Parts: sequence; structure tokens; C-alpha cells
Amino acid sequence: MPATSSNKPYRVGRSKTGLGLFATKPIKKGTRIIRYFGPILDSKIPEQDEIENKYLFELNGRWTIDGSVRKNLARYINHSCRPNAESDVRPRERKVFIRAIKNIEPGEEINYDYGTDYFKAYLKPIGCKCDSCERKRKKLRAEARAERAKVKVRTEAKAAPKSTAKKKKLNGKHFSGKVGRARA
Repeated sequence: MPATSSNKPYRVGRSKTGLGLFATKPIKKGTRIIRYFGPILDSKIPEQDEIENKYLFELNGRWTIDGSVRKNLARYINHSCRPNAESDVRPRERKVFIRAIKNIEPGEEINYDYGTDYFKAYLKPIGCKCDSCERKRKKLRAEARAERAKVKVRTEAKAAPKSTAKKKKLNGKHFSGKVGRARA
């Protein structure tokens, strides 16, 4: 694992989804955090167009950054449906910067939305593991459990035997409803 200098506001660390990039210092909204870099691939060259890995960052229809190089720490930034950073793509300069869109506290994981193409190809088949999707799934599971419990109570209530004779209470004593005369 590459070592980061202490003046950097981030570090690579263990995340729920593998490795992630975490803030070590407060990062203010609008701050440029890190540059996503690597060899520039040209889609018009067949050998470069056939390269497949999860670290490809498309600049436009022709140019793509291969971020799989070990020095590219930005490749550790994970996807989130509710991100705290975003990519600032500059296709003419062939550069990508990751910029904070919220204030990020120390210890908080830095993440951004990878986009619909990546999401459909890699994340949707296994299920998104970001915090907002995990909370949503947890809420749905809790609602489903509550609904199953309601259905169970209803079916048990319907299946319970009902007593045919109703007892009335008169002056604190049970009365079966039969009235008789006293015989002498």
C-alpha cells in the first residue's frame, strides 16, 4: 500500500466495500481533494480500446484514463448514491479532479457517484453497498417484517375458536342468560 504524506487530507483505509479513501483533516465544500490520473487511452487504437478494468475513467467518447496505476490513490474512492464529492472532468486538459460538494469531517469516507453506465455494469448486479442504499434496504426489511407480523396476527385471530354462548355481567356476577323460577 502506498504511503501518503502527513500533509495530505486523506488516507487509504479499510471500508465496508474493500479499500476506501478517508479524510484525515476537515475538508471544506468546494475544495479540490485529489487528481484521478493514469495513462491516457485512445479508443481509436484497437489495443487500447480493448483494455478492461474497473479503474477506467471516461473523459469523452474518445479519451479514457486508466487509473489502475498504484500511485493513483483516487482509485480507492468508492461509489455512493449520496456522495460527499464529485468528479470535475476536464476533457481538453485530459484531467479529472475530485472535489468536495459537502464539508467532510476527519474519519469520514470520501465518495462520489460513478454514473449510470458503471452502476449498471458493475454495481447493480451485486447490489449497491453505499450507506444510503444499505439504510434503504434495512428500512424495507423492517417494514416487510412488520407487515408479516400483522398478517400473522390477523390469521391467528381468524383461526382462534369463538365461544358460542355469550356471558353477560350483572352486578359483577356472570349470567348465562337463562332465567328460571324458583320452585318451592
